[in-house]
Amino acid sequence: MAASKYLGALTEIQRHELEQRLSNRQNNRCFICDELVDLTLHAGQLDIDHIDPIVEDGLDSENNFALTHASCNRSKGASDLRVARRLAEFEKLQQEAQKAGKRGANLGDVLERHGGAKYSLRLKRDGDSIQYSMSASGDNRIRQSPVLTDKLSGMDYFFASFPIEYLHHDDRINPRSIGPNIRGLIEEFLQKRPQLHVGLAWWAPEDSDGSGPLKLFDGQHKAAAQILLGVRELPVRVFVEPNINVLLQANTNAGGKLRQVAFDQAVMRHLGSTLYAERVQQYRRMRGLPEDDLSFSEQDLVRFFRGERREMERYIIDAQRDNITHSAENKLLEFVEWAGKTGNRPISYSTIEKTFFKEFLYKKALDSPIDEGFEQGTNPRFLEREQMVRLMSLFAEVFFVGKWDPEIGGRRLEARIQKGEKIDEYHLRAWRIAREEVVTITVKWIRLVIENFFSWTGRMVDKERLLHTKLPDELWCRIGIFLSNLGQLPCWVDRNLSTTVFGPKQNPEFWDKVFNTGVATNGQRILTEGLNLHEMIKEKQGLMYQCK
Repeated sequence: MAASKYLGALTEIQRHELEQRLSNRQNNRCFICDELVDLTLHAGQLDIDHIDPIVEDGLDSENNFALTHASCNRSKGASDLRVARRLAEFEKLQQEAQKAGKRGANLGDVLERHGGAKYSLRLKRDGDSIQYSMSASGDNRIRQSPVLTDKLSGMDYFFASFPIEYLHHDDRINPRSIGPNIRGLIEEFLQKRPQLHVGLAWWAPEDSDGSGPLKLFDGQHKAAAQILLGVRELPVRVFVEPNINVLLQANTNAGGKLRQVAFDQAVMRHLGSTLYAERVQQYRRMRGLPEDDLSFSEQDLVRFFRGERREMERYIIDAQRDNITHSAENKLLEFVEWAGKTGNRPISYSTIEKTFFKEFLYKKALDSPIDEGFEQGTNPRFLEREQMVRLMSLFAEVFFVGKWDPEIGGRRLEARIQKGEKIDEYHLRAWRIAREEVVTITVKWIRLVIENFFSWTGRMVDKERLLHTKLPDELWCRIGIFLSNLGQLPCWVDRNLSTTVFGPKQNPEFWDKVFNTGVATNGQRILTEGLNLHEMIKEKQGLMYQCK
């Protein structure tokens, strides 16, 4: 809290009276989180701070004070209460979105909170101009904007400013959630610095009356920051009845090979999945097939779109990845950090890509019909998807569900242990086993468990396509027992290893040797002996997993 001569000169009674006046002015709500303030229950746990900081020429007077919970004010991470207030509002949106099963809040959530995305728009082309009216919001004026043509794509567009009631978020072209950089934008706009790039939107008639939503697909962070600050009208560049596939491809390339946009891997997979669906529809149209026809193969698609063979193969696998990571049955997703590993959750999406997907996902296009075995439950991609979800869920059940404490988190966890902080053993085990280098070797051993079972039962399987074969319940039981026995190894909860083993980042070779011999590549003994596969799949007392 900024130093205040005004507050410093108040007596205890005068301060209490000021708290009462501020509380009344704020309808008994904290200025930051907007939750209730009770002067009795929260006595000694309230702060009075400047709305406009003194360092930015804010007045040191009652009109520039706000009452907050002390915890809100001290954890706000911003010197400006106005920024903290907007960030607290956005954090609530994030929590609501995650409860609804989404990765995080996007522009659509911000628009909904602030009364946006209500109306569709009708456009009228008159030569080289576009006419429109926003009569649904009570503004009956007829406005006009010149129509311009993009020289390379040939798409028509115009510039205009629209109330947020007419703006909708396009989560198909832009499926990203809003990241932490929203704070920087809020701070920037509070300094009255204008945005240098207007949002991009598109319009096409969808309803019988010729109206359609104005869908914003680029610039959602800047739009959201301004809306959170109370802006009710935003400038946009509107493409008129564009080729949506071109916009979708352009946005995918911007986050992919061009690296213009910081799309995380999960978002790129979602975009690839969308493009796969678009190519399937295009293939049907151009071959004159019914809309629900899936009698062709993935290889047929690759051959048909031979000019983009590599992209098509990636879209096929992206669709599989995306279906797995968006499955409501996947219990691991609750514990995934989608962009990097910040310490809020134990495992990163990047780790999932480099371990589970790398080890078990078949990366080549199939030559069997896409709908082969649907009715019998033997479709290879369906089996792969279903069993990958089951495997990831099993991993989560053994190590994370009911064991990972989000209040403790993982930020600087090993450093905290070195300082003597007591960390629950289940939580510590979850954090350490989720390290990418550990998961890398763990999934290789899971593969050994699967291959060993088929060898033991005398069945031949394609090792490249293990999950295209239905794994029997007895094998799933073995995998669960293996993971549970792995979790019982003392190294995961040994605090003495915090500096030497778990402090620095190790490589997979380090843990490969530990699992095989008990000794690390640097000669340090981590386990009394290497893992024995047959012992690791035996049920023992105290296991974290019980076969059902």
